[in-house]
Parts: sequence; structure tokens; C-alpha cells
Amino acid sequence: MGLRRFEGCYTALITPMKSNFNVDFEGLRRLVEFQVKEGVSGVLAVGTTGESPTLTHEESVRVIRETYEVAGEKCTVIGGTGSNCTEKTMEITREVCDFGVKCVLLVDPYYNGPSSLEIRREYIEPVAESFPEVQVIPYVIPGRTGTQLLPQDLAILHSKFKNVRAVKEATGNIENMKLTRKLCGEDFDILSGDDDKTYEIMTNPEIRAGGVISVASNVAPRAVQRFTRAILEGKIKEAEHLLEALKPLFSIVTVRTEEETPYGKASCRARNPLPYKALMNLLGMPSGPCRRPLGKMTKKGLETVLSAARAVYERNPEILKPIEDFFDVDLSRRLYDARFLEGLAYDQY
Repeated sequence: MGLRRFEGCYTALITPMKSNFNVDFEGLRRLVEFQVKEGVSGVLAVGTTGESPTLTHEESVRVIRETYEVAGEKCTVIGGTGSNCTEKTMEITREVCDFGVKCVLLVDPYYNGPSSLEIRREYIEPVAESFPEVQVIPYVIPGRTGTQLLPQDLAILHSKFKNVRAVKEATGNIENMKLTRKLCGEDFDILSGDDDKTYEIMTNPEIRAGGVISVASNVAPRAVQRFTRAILEGKIKEAEHLLEALKPLFSIVTVRTEEETPYGKASCRARNPLPYKALMNLLGMPSGPCRRPLGKMTKKGLETVLSAARAVYERNPEILKPIEDFFDVDLSRRLYDARFLEGLAYDQY
């Protein structure tokens, strides 16, 4: 099967867009080249961070293909082929496997809400059985899908299929993760699906995650990769230093604010990938807008993103320095000149 273990940092790539909302394929290739240069273990194309729900079938295949062409010989490329329809998932998996992709990520089917039993039997199993040479990674994130593949069904899958030996864990439930490790055994890889929980679940002796599928590594790939490697190598002081340095970036995967409206206060939650696409626009990286129904940050939300970026730049400038070098930008200007904020937030609630 090639890859022995899933360890380290796998970047959940954003999908850059042009101002007309078409995919920016030239920008995409630059982003993938940046990730490869910075030494990540792998990249995930067309995950939910890559706006998979709003990409067409043809766009999804092309984004994965272009990513594979740039990175396929240099690091692990994971294709996000999951959806809430098994037949669509099978079709896109078949297409990306035809040009060489050997690893796919299957998000739990959203909205239609199958049981864990149904997710296993009617979704994961057909893919794992039809593509035995492809690593199949279930992606468990009940907060966004409204359903959940349980550890018991994950263990059944792992016992039946050699190509189901990893999970992207974004339940936020430590007991669920402990049960996954207990039932699936030592030859199974758990990857954090939440940047801010990576340290905890990699160091917890009852979980022992091997790494992270990261959003923050879109802008800090070298630092997040080194962070995970330090934990794996038992260099805990180095890992704790990097954790502290990266915390501002981990904190803005989702941004919550309280906004004033003509009818009273309202809570607003800007969810991934909106905050990171705003940040990458600010930093001068290929990004562009999100596709609707995602839109823009509020002014308060954008200020939160800006404050986090400034904190990292001022305290640990080496984390963002690779962006300056690779994309030929000056962050001392982009982070402090209000002109670079234009168009990134709604004028009013």
C-alpha cells in the first residue's frame, strides 16, 4: 500500500478563487508548491476547507489532479472525494484514482443523517471494497454533518479492510478518541481534525494521535509540521514552545463575535475556511473569496483575524517568514496598512 503510517502535518488546502468565483488554478499550484517546499507530510485537496460542497464534480477532479501533478511524487496527496451521496463519492473516487491518487478522505454524509451502521455499510464499505489499493480515511465531524461514524463501526471497518487504517477525528470528544484507540488497536492512525486539540490528543497516552490534518498550516506549514514531529520525537519542550507560538493561528479557524443589529445583539460565527481565506488574502497569498453561501467576515471578526496574525508576526516572525520569501510580500506593510483590509469584511451587519 506504499505509505506505512499517517504521521505529521497534512494541510487541508483552501481552494483559491478569482474575483468572479472561478477556481484560480495557477494560484492553487503555487499554494501546493509552497506546501511541498515547506516539508509537510502531505496535502488534502478538496476537503471541506477546500469548499468541496460548492465545487462542481469537474472542478473537484481538476483541483485534485492539479494538486497531484505538483505534489504527487513529493508528499502524500489525499483527495477529498466524500459527499452525502455514495454514488457521487464512488464516481469521483474512481476518476481521481485513474490518475494516481492513492488516498481519499470521506466526510460523514451531511444533512441526510444516516446512522453509524448505514455510514459503514452503505458509504465507507463500498468505497473500501471497490478500491482496495486506495487508503480510505473516514472524516468524523458531527458538528458540521449532523451524524457520526462511531468507534465500533470504525473498528469493524478496520478489521475487514486493510485500506481503512486511519481516521480524521474532529468530534472534540476525548472519550470518543480513547475508545477509537482501544477498539482499533495500535496499527491504526488517528489524525487530529482540530488544530487546537492536536497537542492534547497526540500526547494523551490513551489516544496517541499521529498528527493533524491542519487548517493553520495553510499559512504556517513548516511550523505545524515541526510541531507534530517534535511530539512524535518526544521533544516536548520544543513542541510546547511551538504550540504557544501557533496558538493565535489555531484560535481563528472559527471566529465568534457578538454583533449589533437594529433588533438587538446577535452572535455571529465565521467558520472555516472563511477566516483563513480572509487571512491569506491579507497576507498576499492566493486565496480570493469564498463561494456563496459563505461570504465575508464582520469587521469585528476581521479584527480578530488581524490581531492573531500580528501576534504571531511580532512574537515569532519566523513562523510567517516563509510566506514573505515564497510569495514575495512584505508583511510589515500588509499587516499594518488598512488598505489591505479593504473588501474583506461587510460594511455593516
